[in-house]
Amino acid sequence: MEGLTDTTMPGNNTFSVPRYAPQPGGLWARLSARDSLVRRLDWPLLFSALALSLIGALLVWSATRNRTELTQGDPTSFLFKHLLNTSIGFALMVGTIWLGHRTLRGAVPVLYGISVVLVILVLTPLGATINGAHAWIVIGGGFSLQPSEFVKVTIILSMAMMLAARVDAGDQLHPDHRTVAKSLVLAVVPMAIVMLMPDLGSVMVMGVIVLGVLLASGASNRWVLGLIGTGVGGAVLVALLGVLDEYQINRFAAFANPELDPAGVGYNTNQARIAVGSGGLYGAGLFNGHQTTGRFVPEQQTDFIFTVAGEELGFLGAGTIIVLLGVVLWRACRIARETTELYGTVVAAGIIAWFAFQSFENIGMTLGIMPVAGLPLPFVSYGGSSMFAVWVAIGLLQSIRAQRPITA
Repeated sequence: MEGLTDTTMPGNNTFSVPRYAPQPGGLWARLSARDSLVRRLDWPLLFSALALSLIGALLVWSATRNRTELTQGDPTSFLFKHLLNTSIGFALMVGTIWLGHRTLRGAVPVLYGISVVLVILVLTPLGATINGAHAWIVIGGGFSLQPSEFVKVTIILSMAMMLAARVDAGDQLHPDHRTVAKSLVLAVVPMAIVMLMPDLGSVMVMGVIVLGVLLASGASNRWVLGLIGTGVGGAVLVALLGVLDEYQINRFAAFANPELDPAGVGYNTNQARIAVGSGGLYGAGLFNGHQTTGRFVPEQQTDFIFTVAGEELGFLGAGTIIVLLGVVLWRACRIARETTELYGTVVAAGIIAWFAFQSFENIGMTLGIMPVAGLPLPFVSYGGSSMFAVWVAIGLLQSIRAQRPITA
């Protein structure tokens, strides 16, 4: 078209260039890069995680709207707090994607140091006991922080950085024994501090994360078998030395014998099973669960949130939550399989192990097939620290997918 091209001078051998053609760099390049990033995101993963958080908001609202001792007379208090936590978590995910998992790789030593300092602070007078667990730092103004949630992320990143360094550089095919030993030291230090709280549930999750990371890294099977043996031996030693608090021992006793003291140590699990079992196929309807409105199940907005889904949404609603969690795990597995760098594979595998075990433990304890361990259901349970950590993990997964090379 006339006026859309710049003609060359006589004798110049260059071709005519469209006057308005996009040039390298500048605004067009930034817009193109942004469009490419958006197209590379794993949308089923994102939508599933967001759907779980929004379903969780409704369940938290149902569990707390009649709890005036918690809401101070505002029945929507926990609903808006959960939505705020989800929004902050979503923003953290966007920030993680923007920075990129490769950029964060260079910041791992700083992040690791901060997480270790935070868990140490829990053991000082700054630490607080909430619901029987001395695992919190009360910031003030009604806000609290559970550092062990962020330790899960830093263990994954630090071990991945150590195990993948020489493999991604092309110096090794698999991590050698010395590298594996160093990575395990990085994981054991914060785990030991968390165990001193004691926060057994978080330590269990971290142990599974370490196992998943080693399996994905290609480390020798001797390390994997040794880790499993050490975990079993450590559990026996902890029981013999009396490291656990009495309430934690009672939880395991109630799991081993469901009929043990149904009005005491077995009360939580008994009421949880009643709530889930009463829902039937379709449930009693949101806000209409007798166990929920009657406040029979303790900590229903956090550890026992799945009982609200079972009672009020029935098998179909509870099953939907499990399906959405399955989609998250499926997409994470696909990301781990398709990335071409060991660092990305190991990070994704650690997140998979974390989400899979914590979801199974949380749902399992409401059904009586796992001991009560005080672990939230990812994306669904109320709690800022947990929500922030899982959305950062989603950001890492999205970054791994977005930054992988495009293959024909």
